[in-house]
Amino acid sequence: MKPFDERGNFRPFADLNGLRSLAMRGAGVTVFSSGLGLAIQIFSTVVLARLLAPVDFGLVTMVTTFSLLLVNFGVNGFTEAVIQWNEIQDDLVSNLFWINLGVGIALTIAFAGAGTLLTRFYHDPLVARVAEAISLTILITSASVQHLALLKRAMQFSAIAVNDIFARAVSVILTIILAFAGWGYWALVAGLIAQPLSTCIGAWCLCRWIPRLPRPAAKTAAVVRFAFHVYGRFTVNYFARNTDNLIVGWRFNAQALGFYKKAYDLFALPAGLLVSSLTDVAVSAMSRLNRDPAQYRRYFLTAFSALAFVGMGLGADLTLVGKDLIRVLLGPGWEMAGRIFTFFGPGIGIMLLYGTHAWIHLSIGRPDRWLRWGVIEFCATFLLFILGLPWGPAGVAVAWAASFWILTLPALSYAGKPIQLGLVPMIFALWKYALASGVAGCASALIMRRAPLVMAAPGLVGAVTRIGVVSVMFVTLYLGTVILLHRGCSPLYQVARLLQEALPWGRLSQGSAAARPTKDTVATDGQIINLSVSEGD
Repeated sequence: MKPFDERGNFRPFADLNGLRSLAMRGAGVTVFSSGLGLAIQIFSTVVLARLLAPVDFGLVTMVTTFSLLLVNFGVNGFTEAVIQWNEIQDDLVSNLFWINLGVGIALTIAFAGAGTLLTRFYHDPLVARVAEAISLTILITSASVQHLALLKRAMQFSAIAVNDIFARAVSVILTIILAFAGWGYWALVAGLIAQPLSTCIGAWCLCRWIPRLPRPAAKTAAVVRFAFHVYGRFTVNYFARNTDNLIVGWRFNAQALGFYKKAYDLFALPAGLLVSSLTDVAVSAMSRLNRDPAQYRRYFLTAFSALAFVGMGLGADLTLVGKDLIRVLLGPGWEMAGRIFTFFGPGIGIMLLYGTHAWIHLSIGRPDRWLRWGVIEFCATFLLFILGLPWGPAGVAVAWAASFWILTLPALSYAGKPIQLGLVPMIFALWKYALASGVAGCASALIMRRAPLVMAAPGLVGAVTRIGVVSVMFVTLYLGTVILLHRGCSPLYQVARLLQEALPWGRLSQGSAAARPTKDTVATDGQIINLSVSEGD
């Protein structure tokens, strides 16, 4: 696409005949691509866990714990600014491109030179060489930020999804080939470089835009200030999210960190698949509704309720089968990762809901409040990590799960205050699913204890059998409890309708009726035309 017209004004290529249908289509494509990416990642994990040692994963994690913070400069900040800002011009985006690229070059050089400091911190001489190579990912990523942001602003999520899947596939194939050839941890490093490089090439091909030379442009300073608020929040959140890797690698060793990281990866997958992948879609849609609080609250609570239904069930099920799932995925030698994961599991469902507070802050144009909350989050999470450290990696995992249960309701209350989004309807949308998951999970665990032949079945076949039996039993009990608590199947119908709107074949089945604007659609179009966030806040 060509994002700007001859006068330099942004021209969206998305069809805005209905915000709801457009957002649901973007959500469907994004979740589908994330699911496909998850399948690729699982395949990669299964293969690489058998070709590489835990110490290889731990060594690379020691470096990426720091590098990913710098890689995300611009990705978190300039992306949200381009998506959320009311009006955007060619000159302004060009200035953002050169600012982002200049900072990326400086950070690349700085991180490559910081390898010796990492070696001293971790007491491992291999860390410096890995840091020098991985520093290239910072520069490569910075070159594609604005192109991807423009695609997201135009809601071209199908193109973005194809590009992302292609980049993931290239990275995985290259990593597996090199690991099979005996490259060890260098195979992981090569894959880390290949993914942003493929993404960058694809972004430039999909978004046919060449930045102009820097020149004075209105609102550049305001947009940069917005972006730095977002990146400041990301930085604080990043330290909260990665302090565990830091202290586990420092306090123990690369092997312990390798076990812990694989358990954490499974713990974080649902959030990456659902909340993180939907953030751009949610912010793009909700930003157009922030001056209509009633409609805004209705859209948000619908998404929140659907996430509660899926998240609470998924979290409890993974807690029950997580140890066997890791055994199946990673093979022998990774039993410690499975044990650690059982302590992560209870936090999965609430973690999904916690992530939605970011949608509110960004869509109403208040990254400053998001940043302030991030400081509170970091302090609370860091304190919990310190309290859990004496119990080893398992204690840190417990700290993670506890942090989400402690912080979710305060975070949502603080985020919703400027737009009068109260906490009571969110609690009402959550509590029945939380109770249903707890009841179904405990009942499933008690029933399985009375089936010793299944629980004690050895080897891979036994693990797969337990996963299947426990999951079917839990899902049956969970859905039954949800229906009982809601006195009907309305939650199931709601999720089914959302899926029908999100999936391509669901939309096709609606025929031409979906293409004809209805009374609601016209009203929504009015919101799209007239509603925008205040840039001065």
